[in-house]
Amino acid sequence: MTVDKISFKKRWLTKVIGVTTAFVMLLGGIGVEGAVYAADTKTGKGAPAPSTPPAPKIVRYTGEMSKAVSMVYTAKPELALTFNGWGDEKKLNQLLTDLDTYKIKATFFLPGDKVAKQPQLAKLIVAKGHEIENNAVTGKDLANLSYEQIYQQIKESKEQIVKHTGITPKYVRTWVGTYTDDIRLAAAHNGQEAVIGYSFFLHNWQDETDEQKSKYVRRYINRGGIITLDLDENIHLPISIPLIAKGAANAGYQFVPLQTLIAHGAEKKPLTAIEGYDAAKINPDFSGAKYKAFKRVENAEKKVAITLDDWGSDETVTKILNILDKYHVKSTFFLRADGTVKNPNLARAILEAGHDVANHSYSHPINTQITTEQLQQEIVKAHQIITEAIQQKPTMYYRPPAGAVNEQVLKAIAATGYETVALFDVIPSDHDKSKTADDIVKTVLGQTKSGSIILLHMLDDISTVEALPRIIEGLQEQGYTLVKMTELVEQSE
Repeated sequence: MTVDKISFKKRWLTKVIGVTTAFVMLLGGIGVEGAVYAADTKTGKGAPAPSTPPAPKIVRYTGEMSKAVSMVYTAKPELALTFNGWGDEKKLNQLLTDLDTYKIKATFFLPGDKVAKQPQLAKLIVAKGHEIENNAVTGKDLANLSYEQIYQQIKESKEQIVKHTGITPKYVRTWVGTYTDDIRLAAAHNGQEAVIGYSFFLHNWQDETDEQKSKYVRRYINRGGIITLDLDENIHLPISIPLIAKGAANAGYQFVPLQTLIAHGAEKKPLTAIEGYDAAKINPDFSGAKYKAFKRVENAEKKVAITLDDWGSDETVTKILNILDKYHVKSTFFLRADGTVKNPNLARAILEAGHDVANHSYSHPINTQITTEQLQQEIVKAHQIITEAIQQKPTMYYRPPAGAVNEQVLKAIAATGYETVALFDVIPSDHDKSKTADDIVKTVLGQTKSGSIILLHMLDDISTVEALPRIIEGLQEQGYTLVKMTELVEQSE
């Protein structure tokens, strides 16, 4: 046998022995459970193989919850347009083009899994000047998940957004905008400042006419509002974006990114922290109550008061505020509180414009047709809603709907704390949609006298907005000075 053959045989035997030894060691390392062990080189016994340590258990966060924001408290004429989800690339590109056309900067809540798959689209959204926020990993509702699952959804989505865009989101929203304490805790646990809801979720149109669509959008265009559309669900974006843009423009409002809107907002004090929140109370013992009822407050200075009742959309009320501001006129607004509770920002805007804010009941019942107990409940409930909305005690004047009062009603009103009952002597019936601006102007200019209290309304779809500038100019030409009702009353006492 040659040297080469001997060498080859040795190498072959060495390999066989090595493989056999390893196989024996492997067999020796199989326990009764079938687990594989590595051989201990000292004892020859099997030892547990290294394994990946279990993920640490997520402990429920015990700090302060993230804020829950569905509407921002502000009197500024601003609101935010937000989107959920992703849609497809074609839809997203068209949307971005439409937003550019209407000069809207929006906020997109993006699901982390989609960002990971198509990071270029997320970067395009940012490049167009829009914000991106956290829509959880899959964008789905989180309310029925465990705390650990909620935490992971928010965490993983946030990490994907940071990884692929370099932007750290500040806010999180679930798929349908709902939130629970667990969601708010998990959001705070992940450093998210707020869980975002919405004030208006615009779904697909059905069979509405163009006019109905416009009125629907007008109804929900609010200062501080958060409008939401879902990119996966909504198939009418090419219709909706122009409607939304027009609605905001008609109200004189500007769309700003959500972070800007929240930064411009204020914290609302709870009702019980506001001085005067309890200035109105139920008082069944009203037989001796003293009241002051004013229809007209005669004076030698030819001062008159324009008062405005009820409630309307932001578009209507803002137009009235702008007209009054243009003519440097201050007025007294009597608010219907079931409208105020849905849009407290508008009430605050009226106050910040320098006008008096007073009470016109909660649901506008005819006061002579309800019990005195119901009447007092209406007044007190309205007082609390208006107080919380404007964050201070309102002007303590009460205007009964339709001016309907009798002695018992007047005493019941006064017993709640609203001793001044604000009636009126100039009644153009502008709430009647059949009344034209000419009708309204003619009645006001014909009925007004020194000390008159003029009754107008801030309802939608009536002619008051058209008539108001002509009323102001006409009264001023007749030598009248327009003041708040409080000024008229205080000077008479």
